[in-house]
Amino acid sequence: MKCLFLAAGYATRLYPLTENFPKPLLEVGGKTILDHLIADIDRTGLVDEYLVVSNAKFAPIFEKWARKGIRVISDGTWTNETRLGAVRDIQLGIETAAVKEDLLILAGDNLLSFSLAEFIAYARGKGTSCLMRYYEADEARLHKSGVAEIGPDGRVLSMEEKPAHPKGHWCCPPFYYLTASDVPKVAEGIAAGCGTDAPGSLIAWLCGVSPVHAWEMSGPRYDIGDLESYERVKEIWKNKGL
Repeated sequence: MKCLFLAAGYATRLYPLTENFPKPLLEVGGKTILDHLIADIDRTGLVDEYLVVSNAKFAPIFEKWARKGIRVISDGTWTNETRLGAVRDIQLGIETAAVKEDLLILAGDNLLSFSLAEFIAYARGKGTSCLMRYYEADEARLHKSGVAEIGPDGRVLSMEEKPAHPKGHWCCPPFYYLTASDVPKVAEGIAAGCGTDAPGSLIAWLCGVSPVHAWEMSGPRYDIGDLESYERVKEIWKNKGL
């Protein structure tokens, strides 16, 4: 299995910290965000290569950080305005690494209070592509997220990015498990006209052509989106450890 990190954003809301430095390599508790995620996944022994899809501006910094088993892929963009979009970055990673096996796709700027081994085990047990979900009671937040309708067996009935009228309360962050048979469908989705900016647009399309299930997260996730959230995560890590 391979693991692809979405790390091509420019993190403008974290300026000046990220004006010339990639957000996924910011430190929390003495380790970079990516190092925390990789250390957790490594314990499963299931991933043989990590793909970090970056932009051209930050690719050299990722290259300097990378070690054996980590491949940095530049999407060739230099500004936030010219970025390819997350779905095209996923396809770039698939094409560059010639991915034929199952693929774990993760946001490179999130930290988790639980192990991804739980999610991987769920996906392998289902035998389908899967995503993670959590219940969000605040409707204002639903308007800013990917929201899924979930059937009684955990199957995703539909999904919509930033819905004006949410059909439920299940938010789905960009943590996905694609089966080997669904990996080629990323290109099919792009060709079919699925949105390419938000990664959830791919899943919204995919669940219409393949079975997709959603695992309910066993703990909180920490999305580092701005300076305030970054300082908050560092404080949580310092006080509790995760």
